[in-house]
Amino acid sequence: MGDWLRRLRARDADLSSLRRATRTAIVMPAMFALGIKAIGNPTTATFAAFGSFALLLLADFGGTMRERLAAQASLVGAGSVLICLGTLASRNAWVAAAAMVVVGFLVLFAGVVSSVLAAASTSVLLSFILPVCLPGDVGSIPDRLAGWLLAGAASLVAISLLWPAPVREPLRNAAAEACRQLAVQLSSEVSPDGAPEKGLATSDEAVATLRSMFFATPYRPTGLTTTNRALVRLVDEIVWLGVIVNSNPLPNDHPAVGAAVRAVQTAAATLLDHTAKALGPGRGPQDSLQQHLDDLVRAREEMERVATDALPTAHSGDGTRELVSSLEPSFRAHELSFAVTAIAGNVEVALAAERRSWWQKLLGRQPPGGGGALASAQQRAGAHVEPHSVWLHNSVRGAIGLGGAVLIADLSGAQHSFWIVLGTLSVLRSNALNTGQNVLRGLLGTALGFVIGGVLVAAIGANTTLLWILLPIAIVVAGVAPALSFAAGQGGFTVTLLILFNIVSPAGWQVGLVRIEDVAIGFGVSLVVGALFWPRGAVAALTQALSEAYAESANYLRAVAEWDARRSAQASSSVTHAVDAEAVRAAAASRRLDDAFRGFLAERGTKHLPLAQVSALVTGVVSLRITADAVRDLWARAAEPGRGDRAGARAQLATATERVAGWYVSVAQALSGDGDIPPLQPANTCLDGKLLDAVRRDLVDAPDLAVRIIWTGGHLDAVRRFEDSLLEPARAVVAYRDNAPRTVVRRSMSSSWL
Repeated sequence: MGDWLRRLRARDADLSSLRRATRTAIVMPAMFALGIKAIGNPTTATFAAFGSFALLLLADFGGTMRERLAAQASLVGAGSVLICLGTLASRNAWVAAAAMVVVGFLVLFAGVVSSVLAAASTSVLLSFILPVCLPGDVGSIPDRLAGWLLAGAASLVAISLLWPAPVREPLRNAAAEACRQLAVQLSSEVSPDGAPEKGLATSDEAVATLRSMFFATPYRPTGLTTTNRALVRLVDEIVWLGVIVNSNPLPNDHPAVGAAVRAVQTAAATLLDHTAKALGPGRGPQDSLQQHLDDLVRAREEMERVATDALPTAHSGDGTRELVSSLEPSFRAHELSFAVTAIAGNVEVALAAERRSWWQKLLGRQPPGGGGALASAQQRAGAHVEPHSVWLHNSVRGAIGLGGAVLIADLSGAQHSFWIVLGTLSVLRSNALNTGQNVLRGLLGTALGFVIGGVLVAAIGANTTLLWILLPIAIVVAGVAPALSFAAGQGGFTVTLLILFNIVSPAGWQVGLVRIEDVAIGFGVSLVVGALFWPRGAVAALTQALSEAYAESANYLRAVAEWDARRSAQASSSVTHAVDAEAVRAAAASRRLDDAFRGFLAERGTKHLPLAQVSALVTGVVSLRITADAVRDLWARAAEPGRGDRAGARAQLATATERVAGWYVSVAQALSGDGDIPPLQPANTCLDGKLLDAVRRDLVDAPDLAVRIIWTGGHLDAVRRFEDSLLEPARAVVAYRDNAPRTVVRRSMSSSWL
């Protein structure tokens, strides 16, 4: 028993599987008994039993109790609608199969909008699979709904009173700790007594923990609520801030660190510390966050003014070095201030959303900067309506697999045919190889469950009282076993079904044979569908997603770096619209990369690419995209065109931009199979003498614009320096692609649908 509990805690630290199994073991037999004994309706009993299974064992919502109850009630409502639709479609095999394809795709693809929807997708699908596989007319709908609603009411009581789960906010707590450690690091850099090198490892560890936690879940951990949408944006921003702090630490005695720069860094550290307190347990002093945010903005504006006034005017080589040296500290402070401002802004939106009254939340009143849930959902879904989207692939494959299983189940006339569909659902994975592995494990587990359950049923015989006693025990085992292994879960489920069906209609061990037959058919459907649709594997999908993310982010950086030049040639509004469109495409590609990276992490088997190298490439996309955000913010606050002759400065900046963006585009092409990874660019390609001389020559009367152009060059140079950490990981990915079997490579680089 001790070893079993240790294994369970290793796989399921907060015992959520045991909690769900215990609740189900109490509620499911009770609802089943209510339907069979009290109501005397086998249909109601069946839907009450499987409704309890779907609502309590397959669904586990997070958040506060109010949020869990709201999500649970929504799941009950959605299931009620699908039970009606499934019953209406169940009379004709072809109609049932077509309906399963449509519903399956909508349910699976809707998960991209929210992790809450994604986590509940199996429960929602079960509410349609059961009625569509059990032919019934309109008159059977009330009995079916009665069973489902009984289970729904019981589930609301169960999650409220039966071993309530604690509020789980691991991502929020990890973000708070990362902010706190980064604040300590920034403070130590400007403190006379600080030791920045000591705190750097701690802040790096906190950021790495946050990032690991973000990717540890199978779905992007965000819902449609304003708070969740604001908090999930913190991850990329905190990771980017960690990159800035880690790559360019300023020593305490840096000669060029002036009072204005120190003031910005001090204000950033203070704001970051208050942000950590607001996010962490106890929700610290929320009312002061906006005040400290304003302090940082004022300090940054003062630093920009000081840097502009102190801009050197010398034209010699020494003057060029002096100019770069004078702006280096202020540029880094600008980077830091932008990242911290973005982090604090998102936290302020989240806190403002939490402070809304219940009627404001009910009416959908959004705090300033919160945006709308509908617009967010459209944006997320739109990001995946693209041929290379892993989520789209899985949704289409899953829908076709489920539809085919329904058709085969109906046409074959198999007894308890809905288990064919459930067998398909349970093993469909990201590629054919993994699906095949799960088929073997599932069949072995089912066979073992049949042997154990068959022995129990044969020994018990017609003693239904003993079967009722064993039913809760079997449910607990079936609920906990999947946390230990897939095969154990299938075996435990088989034992539960043998007991359940023998209570309804005693048939002995023959029920187990039917279960194995049906599940084997379902597994076979899953294997065929997995082999036909995109049998690429997680590495190939990740490579394609990386390629697209780098290409879109590089295009976004190019657009914002050329903002000033494009504003001079076009209407400012049209330029802003074009830059916004590039930002949306880059964000969409980043979301698709998130999903592909999660698939890579979740895929069983040997990782042919070291995780550290893959993580470095994913971090590179984050740095590239948010650097573009910083340049965008820089130019959005610039004066309108008209002051100073910027022709030479714009030409030099365009050259530097093309060098940097072109390198990342070449990397994107190499990752997709077109060419090789380019060599590193030489240093000082962005802040060279030509750009600085052109700035001083062309913008004598516009020093504020001169500083912005030079800072833009600084952002480009920061991205250029990041190339060194990406070169070897990118070459490793390309080498893996070139050494992979040719058939796999051809499939993975193709944009065809089949």
